[in-house]
Amino acid sequence: MVEPIWAWGIFLLLVLFMLALDLGVFHRKAHVPSFREATIWSIVWIVAALIFNGVVWVWLGHQKALEFFTGYLVEKALSADNIFVFAVLFNYFAVPPEYRHRVLFWGVLGAIVFRLAFILAGAALLKKFHWVIYVFGIIIIVSGFKLLFRSEENIAPERNPVLRLARRFLPITPNYHGQNFFVRLDGKWMATPMLLVLLVVESTDIVFAIDSIPAIFAITRDPFIVFTSNVCAILGLRALYFLLEGIIRLFRYLNEGLAIILIFIGVKMLISEFYKIPTGVALGVVALILSASIVLSLVLERKKGLPLKAEKTLAVKIDPKDESAQ
Repeated sequence: MVEPIWAWGIFLLLVLFMLALDLGVFHRKAHVPSFREATIWSIVWIVAALIFNGVVWVWLGHQKALEFFTGYLVEKALSADNIFVFAVLFNYFAVPPEYRHRVLFWGVLGAIVFRLAFILAGAALLKKFHWVIYVFGIIIIVSGFKLLFRSEENIAPERNPVLRLARRFLPITPNYHGQNFFVRLDGKWMATPMLLVLLVVESTDIVFAIDSIPAIFAITRDPFIVFTSNVCAILGLRALYFLLEGIIRLFRYLNEGLAIILIFIGVKMLISEFYKIPTGVALGVVALILSASIVLSLVLERKKGLPLKAEKTLAVKIDPKDESAQ
């Protein structure tokens, strides 16, 4: 590793402190974050990431800072796809809105652990086996094409293998019991549907990590920059979810934009041995594609004469033991 181990330790301690402050102080009581609250928290997490980006600039120089910001922007953009999928999952499980922040909190904490393991393993593989770079590039491009042709019908939580295993082996209550993942009933410990939601969120994030982590390795090979940019982006995922949940469907061309970004990054990785696309150019391309997909979505919505307002979906309560639920 280029950066000393104490730098990793300090960063992880800061992250854990901010998460503890978030859950233990500001979100101790279950509630639905208002649009204003979600906006403020989104700004807080973005400002925190930019401050850390400034620290990287002063400590490691301009190039590392540019790599961090590009990786952060890519991961932040891909978070929009996470939000769409999480909205489908919460709707499928009929999770009460006031409990969703708690699921996302523990989901983010698990994501940090899994991504740290993936990033260290990926860095070790790239260092030992140079050809892994081409495997990563192909994975990114395939993920881009899958996203390009994915529809909402393709997101089927009932087919999640982790969910199937949990339903098969765990005693599960039919109803939610507050924010508890486990509850003691008649002297017996039972899992609640909240645990099922968390398991699906965690397993879904692992799939996202397989896409996003190689994408940032295409920007920088420094595992510290890959990890910190990744974590800084997903820390704001909860606030971003509550900010965009109601309007994410308005950005109907965002999936296409994200898919093109992934394909571009995959190609960048595949040709890196012959031609290195400068990080600044890559940042400009990512920002341009992302902006164009959002603007195009809003402009075409207005041309169709459709009101730019959030769509409401009907949440249907799903029996946690029901294997055939759709």
